Amino acid sequence: MANDSSDFARSMAIATSGLRAQAGRMRVISENIANADSTSQTAGGNPYRRKVPTFSSALDRTLDAQVVTLGKIKPDQSNFRVKYEPNNPAADATGNVKYPNVNSVVEMTDMRDAQRSYEANLNIISATRRMIQRTLDILKS
Repeated sequence: MANDSSDFARSMAIATSGLRAQAGRMRVISENIANADSTSQTAGGNPYRRKVPTFSSALDRTLDAQVVTLGKIKPDQSNFRVKYEPNNPAADATGNVKYPNVNSVVEMTDMRDAQRSYEANLNIISATRRMIQRTLDILKS
């Protein structure tokens, strides 16, 4: 039973690390979506630049298991969208306004993927808790 309980704890800890990582990913995606149509506060300046979350695998020595963490948040180096809007306060000398390099369709697709991964980790935690409860019920009788 001692080995089983450590396996249960390890499973739950690994799944919990997945929950944290996906929650961080969703935070970054939300920030991207919120800033999708923002412009620079200065004429000709650069707007918000899309952020891309990364993941890292790390050894949790207390669990002796690989867990996932939210890695570095990297800037997306793709080009900004440019629109000709000479009356916009953010326009440069030629009348062009730079908009963030955020594509809302891509962000929503990423959000759905993060949500599915989050739910999968939540299901692992729920299943593990049910298994622990069944084990305890058997041991009581």
